[in-house]
Amino acid sequence: MNTRFDNEKLFRALCKAGALAGLAITFALMAVIVRESVPAWRAAGLSLIFSQDWNPAGGSYGAAGALAGTVLTAALALALAVPLAFAAALFVNSAPPKISAPLAHALDLLAAIPSVIYGMWGLFILCPLLQGAFARLGFESTGFGLVPSALVLALMILPYISAVMRDVLAQTPASLVESAAGVGCTRWEATWQIVVRARKAGLCGAVMIGLGRALGETMAVLFVCGGVSKIPGSLLDGCTTIAATLANDFAEADGIHKSALFALGGILLAFEFAIQAAVAPLLKERKGK
Repeated sequence: MNTRFDNEKLFRALCKAGALAGLAITFALMAVIVRESVPAWRAAGLSLIFSQDWNPAGGSYGAAGALAGTVLTAALALALAVPLAFAAALFVNSAPPKISAPLAHALDLLAAIPSVIYGMWGLFILCPLLQGAFARLGFESTGFGLVPSALVLALMILPYISAVMRDVLAQTPASLVESAAGVGCTRWEATWQIVVRARKAGLCGAVMIGLGRALGETMAVLFVCGGVSKIPGSLLDGCTTIAATLANDFAEADGIHKSALFALGGILLAFEFAIQAAVAPLLKERKGK
């Protein structure tokens, strides 16, 4: 009995230590970002957020273009990926095992592809195809910008969202679907009115995982965004994101420039925290129901 009690105490202590270590690392990261970004905030002020003039050589550090590009590419990627991921999750869960198993493995393999491979595919295949397609439609475009960035991000986050949605939908009690069919609901009505409503919290969590992945993606977007530090005026315009700007500039950054990049990292981290804070009450409410 004493040995069992000691093992339980040891296990609890290890769990607490792991949780505290995670919190300590998070706060240490935030402290470093805040400390390093202070010179940039003092030098640029709010123009760091509201100005589009990003010219480190000239002493201008306006990151509004990167902020807008981050939000727009992530939003467009979600708009493209979520319906496809939901449809794929429904099909895989309802298909016979001989069909669903290979499809599930194929979707999971998409998540295993390195982001730089997606970026290379976008650079050498997708962008030239888009440039030709836009030219045939009468639009002038380099092929780089919001559209290819959103397409590449959608392809990257789709397997993550679909995998979580598959697990969430698979946990729906079969009695719910059978009861809906028993009262005359069609398969679509049973899925949309019963299954989706019963699993809204988990489905919302899957979308948030995809959003977090899209906001923080670096290399794939860097290859296809065009590197234009301006707020895009249309879907065909070039753009950049916070993560792409960090990857592109950090190696040669120094002084205020380096501090401004730390400030951008802090803004991206604040984005992530704000999303989590906004979604957490919703998930808690749904789980309570």
